[in-house]
Amino acid sequence: MKNFLRLGPSLARLSVRLCHRSVYSANSQACRAAVSLGDKKLEISSGKLARFADGSAVVQLGDTSVMVTAVSKTRPSAAQFMPLVVDYRQKAAAAGRIPTNHLRRELGTTDNEILTSRLIDRSVRPLFPAGYFYDTQILCNLLAVDGVNDPDVLAINGASAALALSDIPWNGPVGAVRVGLVDGEILINPTRAEMASSTLNMILVGAPSSQVVMIEASAENVLLQDLCHAVKVGLKHCTQIVLAIQQLAREQKVTKRTPTKLFLAPADMVEHVQRLASEKIYAVFTNYTYDKISRDEAINKIRLETELDLKEKFPHAEPFELIESFNVVSKDVFRSLVLNEYRRCDGRKLTTLRDISCEADLFRPLHGSALFQRGQTQVLCSVTFDSLESSIKADIITTALSGIKDKNFMLHYEFPPYATNETGKMGGINRRELGHGALAEKALRPVIPKDFPFTVRVTAEVLESNGSSSMASACGGSLALMDAGVPISSPVAGVAIGLISQPNPAKPAEIQDYRILTDILGIEDYLGDMDFKMAGTQKGITALQADVKIPGLPLKVVMEALQQATVAKREILGIMNKCIAKPRESRKPNGPVVENVKVPLSRRAQFIGPGGYNLRRLQAQTGVTIHAVDEETFSVFAPTPEAMNEAQAFINEICKDDQELQLEFAAIYTATITEIRDIGVMVKLYPNMSAVLLHNSQLDYKRIKHPSALGLEVGQQIQVKYFGRDPTDGRMRLSRKVLQSPTASVVKTLSEKQSISMGSSDRLNTTTDL
Repeated sequence: MKNFLRLGPSLARLSVRLCHRSVYSANSQACRAAVSLGDKKLEISSGKLARFADGSAVVQLGDTSVMVTAVSKTRPSAAQFMPLVVDYRQKAAAAGRIPTNHLRRELGTTDNEILTSRLIDRSVRPLFPAGYFYDTQILCNLLAVDGVNDPDVLAINGASAALALSDIPWNGPVGAVRVGLVDGEILINPTRAEMASSTLNMILVGAPSSQVVMIEASAENVLLQDLCHAVKVGLKHCTQIVLAIQQLAREQKVTKRTPTKLFLAPADMVEHVQRLASEKIYAVFTNYTYDKISRDEAINKIRLETELDLKEKFPHAEPFELIESFNVVSKDVFRSLVLNEYRRCDGRKLTTLRDISCEADLFRPLHGSALFQRGQTQVLCSVTFDSLESSIKADIITTALSGIKDKNFMLHYEFPPYATNETGKMGGINRRELGHGALAEKALRPVIPKDFPFTVRVTAEVLESNGSSSMASACGGSLALMDAGVPISSPVAGVAIGLISQPNPAKPAEIQDYRILTDILGIEDYLGDMDFKMAGTQKGITALQADVKIPGLPLKVVMEALQQATVAKREILGIMNKCIAKPRESRKPNGPVVENVKVPLSRRAQFIGPGGYNLRRLQAQTGVTIHAVDEETFSVFAPTPEAMNEAQAFINEICKDDQELQLEFAAIYTATITEIRDIGVMVKLYPNMSAVLLHNSQLDYKRIKHPSALGLEVGQQIQVKYFGRDPTDGRMRLSRKVLQSPTASVVKTLSEKQSISMGSSDRLNTTTDL
């Protein structure tokens, strides 16, 4: 009875939840819609799988299917922000594989999963209502992957459909497509094979009324007009997907729930803060002597004074309402300054860059280094070379699901807490660092030569941050690569573009007025409506990322942002070229060296040694890395020229011939036993020659388990016949067995001249077959 009473509240909550689910299930019969995207068909279905979720949808393209579920709690979260969690997980079973780890399960999360989760999050987050602070989770379940169509874009569409078909408050839907560019032709949702020859890989997310919500792109120096055309074509297909999801929602007669509370600042408190603090806030934002830290301190001082007054005026107000009331006023003052007075808080014009300074070759022991400073954003970049064996090896599941294979160029972005005058944990990597590093890597990868003989790692450490640190990493990385002597095709620069907009009072989804800002500060990103990052060369674009904080951007604004970013990019490149304009002719003297070493097939076994002993010894003593190129060629990577010299001396010592003796095929020699082993005996044909194995199977016609069965001892001389070297591993082939036959009975002695040429007092007797 006690146990039943304990379960009472839980059962009550469960019954309420199941009642809610029964309403949803009754209204959600199986439904399906299809969208034609060129010669491909995208299918969206719902109502059959995962019906306990608030929303569930399956999206299929070709034979790739992704199921996405959306669940949102009905009680508000304690967090004072939109607590949205998106989890995209790769499933080995979906690709017809078994994980290779010892548990044969999916363990942890891969970089590709995190980056795809961020894509989905950035595509749906802007469309949640303001003040909706309810825990919401979107899970992407890969059902089947055909290896032809990538599942990441399908997951974005699945999340859109799941939210639109649920009762969760959301101002969607959105549609997503991947856009490729092959030989000047735009491809929508190209296959993996088509993407291999595409110069553009762009994921575009569009909202109703042909508005852009998110862009993520990497490109191989694509021209601005080609990129603009790709955005326009892609947006048309996004609209088709949006219309299909809207049709499904109408058929399902979806009714959105009414949240118990939206966390918004009360109008009377906002009005009081305006009277009390707006002039003080305005004074801070128009004082151009402030920098990031002093400006934040001045605003926080006004905040504390205002909150004390609010507590007296509104004693029953919640802490969030006090904070949000001040935030609303400070945001309005800041945005009004840009919209109405065309002024920015640091005194720049809307299209003016911050002061930029560049340095290269800061630390001579490094293979390459550079410092890029833009305003109060400072990034230190370094370049490290290593062997091709050090490239990133993708696991088989990632390769099967996304086509990502080994890569020999990587950029790692680090954002320590001191960069923003804070304390915090060090070590590990968070999603933000991974995302910013991936964007800077996309910006630089197209200019790296594909046949570069090293694995290249760029580290970008943010030492100071006041906006656009990822694009500063791209600029600093480009300088460091040129300092390291990497023959990049062109220098790369990046810039972040912002937006301050004013919605139409009659239609809040539409923009009535706006200002586009070049090279935004951290506060302009935080209080603005867009973070539009673009990187590229003097000629074209290599990377693009647009994060929007409003329900959507008109196509006109996107085109203007692209044009404004292009002008700023060229200006930044002009400043960078004054520091270093092209890659150095040669790498640093202390840099790594790669050489190919030819090893004759007859010396291969001796070079490698028993069980690879000689190679392991060589790598341990000199620090070099060796891997086989073909049967006679080995690639040797040395971290320094000195290490290469040591390795070459080592290799010459191993492979040298102490006696210039040419053995005659099918000749018979007198060999000396140097060692008795279980599998045979080690013999030498002449004293200074390396010992070779004479296997048990070649000792006698009789089958023996150990050489002692024949009475063989160390130091004993035996007759062996030479059959050249094995063509596959270069090992010497000797046999005593063939000499046990009656036909091998006549022995011929070596001439005196032959004995002298062997350089030994121990003369070898040679016989030839009759």
